[in-house]
Amino acid sequence: MAHLSGVMAEDSVARLLEGRGMTILARRWRGKAGEIDLVASQGACLVFVEVKQSATHEEAALRLGSAQQGRIMRAALEYCDKAGWDLLPDLRFDAALVDGQGRVDIIEGAFEESFA
Repeated sequence: MAHLSGVMAEDSVARLLEGRGMTILARRWRGKAGEIDLVASQGACLVFVEVKQSATHEEAALRLGSAQQGRIMRAALEYCDKAGWDLLPDLRFDAALVDGQGRVDIIEGAFEESFA
């Protein structure tokens, strides 16, 4: 049940990002360093999105710790390498927080600030 709930949250976030003009390049991309929920492009920027779901946005934010952020960043570099990027594009790491009502709060550049 938790897996299905997570997939539904990711689908909801993907639709929202597409509605904002972003292109989804990958879903649940897995490399040696870890998994990235969504990889999107916004102009010349690659956006790596971690989707967290909990009863509230605050609880969801608390589930994204620094160790996980590091794994996602390493996986993002691996993604760029496997995708054939000779030079790294602009990269951004967003958190998509989904509450128990299905409301989505996207925090752009979430790994650069404390949002918990």
